[in-house]
Amino acid sequence: MMQETNAPILLVPYVWIGDFVRCHSVVQLLKARWPERPVDILSSALCAPLAAYMPGVRKTVVHDLPRGRLAYAENARLAEKLAPEGYGSALIMSRKWKAALAPYLAGIPERVGFLGEMRFLLLNDIRPGEKQYLTMAEQCAALALPRGTKLPPLPEPKLKASDAQQKSWRARTGIEKGGKRAIALAPGSVWLSKRWPASHYARLAALLAERGYEIWIAGGRDEKPLAVEIRTVVPAARDLTHLDLGDGALALGEADAAVTNDSGALHMASAFGTPTLALFGPTDPAAWMPLNKSAKALLSPEPLDCRPCARHVCPLGHHKCLVDLAPQAVFAEVERALAHSRS
Repeated sequence: MMQETNAPILLVPYVWIGDFVRCHSVVQLLKARWPERPVDILSSALCAPLAAYMPGVRKTVVHDLPRGRLAYAENARLAEKLAPEGYGSALIMSRKWKAALAPYLAGIPERVGFLGEMRFLLLNDIRPGEKQYLTMAEQCAALALPRGTKLPPLPEPKLKASDAQQKSWRARTGIEKGGKRAIALAPGSVWLSKRWPASHYARLAALLAERGYEIWIAGGRDEKPLAVEIRTVVPAARDLTHLDLGDGALALGEADAAVTNDSGALHMASAFGTPTLALFGPTDPAAWMPLNKSAKALLSPEPLDCRPCARHVCPLGHHKCLVDLAPQAVFAEVERALAHSRS
């Protein structure tokens, strides 16, 4: 059982952007359970700006750990950073052995997590039954509740920018919405197999521009070639792939609607409450859709025996799960979403 003190709580989330956003459900569960206990999040430098939009988070502890190796010395340095904070509890969401190492070295009294990679020494509140939870969101939420508690309806992750943050964002980016409604397109994804074809995004952008919408292309710097391809068809589309993650996330929040792949952009946009159309191919929406009601999954219309394959490259070579999802169909869904959303 987690400590009944007012000592701060440290969340150790998964490192991917979408999973980082997803952990805000856990923040809300903890604040409902212990309103007086501060909640901090351990974060990579990449994800850290998102915590500034998370209600209930006191601060972010930023430390980049190498991937693919233990890096004991780096974990020891992180532990030195954690120890003076006086954390009473750490919730370790990742199943990785090394994810629990720094909280252990920092002497955090209560370290909660699933057994994962045989973490008998590193954790002292090992939760059973990880496989009974169907989604990662449920697994993470279970760690915030007393052992054996039946999961309640989970709160939707929320990202919210203050008036001051919005004003500062407009000053930095030069983005001022005029009379047109803005549609954010996020064509990137870490997996190439989860990307709707860039030519489809370009066709969608053309349909939206013809209807008078403003087009924003969101993503990281690696997505710039996708933005170039879209702007070849719609030169007026605004390329925002140069923005850092905090400013790019807020662009998704300021848009009137968003179209994304199964990616971090999906979770950021929907957590801001933006009507978001999520284009799913090789992955299963039942497992990976956000909890947010503002998001809707779109799939190609024909049933495919190979879907979901969860493969990084289409094993059959045709990628029909996304190629057959027509731009005209997505355009119709955007207009339908806008008709039912905020003006």
